[in-house]
Amino acid sequence: RDAADARPARPTVFLANLGPVAAFTARATFAKNFFEAGGLAAPGNDGFADAAALVDAFRASGAKLACLCSSDAVYAEQAAAAARTLKEAGATVWLAGRPGELEPALKAAGVAGYVFAGADVLATLKDALAAA
Repeated sequence: RDAADARPARPTVFLANLGPVAAFTARATFAKNFFEAGGLAAPGNDGFADAAALVDAFRASGAKLACLCSSDAVYAEQAAAAARTLKEAGATVWLAGRPGELEPALKAAGVAGYVFAGADVLATLKDALAAA
């Protein structure tokens, strides 16, 4: 947190909320609290209707780090495509949750990190700050 506070501007994480509100709320709240504990801002949003709206919001946020947030079911359908789209837009892409069997596809799509209960919080936040 001290490293984030020492920056001239608070680093920001873009929460890339996928699917309906009920699908992303739990992981978006977890990710917001996780990142903010380390001094990174993680403003909430109501999700995005399509990939173009997601990219436009990411670019408008000024963030360098984007964190996909949703349910396992939505991840199975949308996470890899959303990760590729965000990476092409210049984001370092992370995912809220454990990758499970989607890990090879997520890695190939550009997902670089994960936030989840049981993670090494200090190491993960250091990596997030470096990416932000």
